[in-house]
Amino acid sequence: MGKPIVAVVGRPNVGKSTLFNKLIGQRLAIVEDTPGVTRDRIFGECEWQNREFLLVDTGGIDPNEADGILAHIRQQAQVAIDAADCIVMVTDINAGVTAQDRDVAALLMRSGKPVVLAVNKCDKVGEPPMELYDFYSLGLGEIFPVSSVHGHGTGDLLDAVCAHLPDGDESAEEDERITVAVIGRPNVGKSSLVNFILGEERMIVANEAGTTRDAIDSHVDNQYGSFVFTDTAGLRKRGKVEEGVERYSVLRSLAAVERSRVCVIMIDATEGFTEQDSKVAGYAHEQGKACIIAVNKWDAIEKDDKTMDVMRKKLMNDFSFMSYAPIIFISAKTGQRVDRLFQLIKYVDEQNALRVTTGMLNELLARATARVQPPSDKGRRLKIYYMTQISTRPPTFVCFVNRKDLFHFSYQRYIENQIRETFGLEGTPVRLIVRERGDGNTK
Repeated sequence: MGKPIVAVVGRPNVGKSTLFNKLIGQRLAIVEDTPGVTRDRIFGECEWQNREFLLVDTGGIDPNEADGILAHIRQQAQVAIDAADCIVMVTDINAGVTAQDRDVAALLMRSGKPVVLAVNKCDKVGEPPMELYDFYSLGLGEIFPVSSVHGHGTGDLLDAVCAHLPDGDESAEEDERITVAVIGRPNVGKSSLVNFILGEERMIVANEAGTTRDAIDSHVDNQYGSFVFTDTAGLRKRGKVEEGVERYSVLRSLAAVERSRVCVIMIDATEGFTEQDSKVAGYAHEQGKACIIAVNKWDAIEKDDKTMDVMRKKLMNDFSFMSYAPIIFISAKTGQRVDRLFQLIKYVDEQNALRVTTGMLNELLARATARVQPPSDKGRRLKIYYMTQISTRPPTFVCFVNRKDLFHFSYQRYIENQIRETFGLEGTPVRLIVRERGDGNTK
């Protein structure tokens, strides 16, 4: 499951960004005592009582503003409200209940989403001020007095938020399905591919970047298995992401990557590799997902018997940080090699979930260290006592050693390559954790 989304909303200048920064534990949102400072939605990861969710900061809402920058901010906040699983409405105890607060509360009630009411700037410890009870008139139920500056009351607030979030448990049926996120830059043919797979015009396809605004799930059952394909909005550089709906679309795309098991990274064959392609692929790599690089629009390329090999070698160099990812040349328009793509998806998903016994790993370790001696420094040589796998998706291995500082990156890469050479693990990143014997810290 993707992380639930919680939107922080309210009228201008009630301390939404300060509360947002306090809850995520870092200063991401710009804070200034001026209405309208937060114009775009900003999001950060938040964890409370073993529940993780994405917290979204929004600009101040003025429901009565018809045009200008405040109207644009209201439009952005509305997009966040529509996509949120829970909403935190922030008000100001010093200003009391205002007409704008009532308008915002009415807007949130019409959304049908669960709303938690936070009355901010209750900075004094002890009995809450009598003015607090005026906020019951907004009709949003229980009130949570908080201090976004000092953090008072934020624990109770987060308890209430988590009570409204959907359960993270997936059904057994969903566990059997392979979740696939189709990601890439705008206009590389992601929607066209999903439409071809579905055999219908499920997604709007246009020769214009930014057509897909949300991450859309589509269930597919065929001779290769059961899949859920998620068509995502194109991911651009942050500086290129325009104001409006698109910025929130990027958040949904990142959330789709998180809840997927396989990422199909689409490249436009007519344009070749760009820096943004590496950014998109890098996010999937960091999340530990099984990955496939699909070069789309191959039908539009003039080619000879060497064209594919030349481009494959170039892409292997461009994507050197994820050399494990297989490369396939497809056409979403004609369906060229789409059947092969299904086979690859199933294969890399199995590799991502592969588990290797400790005995087999230590046999490999003995051969690898005999072939290439571990590094040494000032007479002290690295000793790797044993290695074991602690998790899958991605396959994660722990090496217990005498000194972590001697386990240089180059030797870690050598051990990883030996693991891949022996057990395959094509299409999946591999994590290697180094621990000193008797030390609980990781590296």
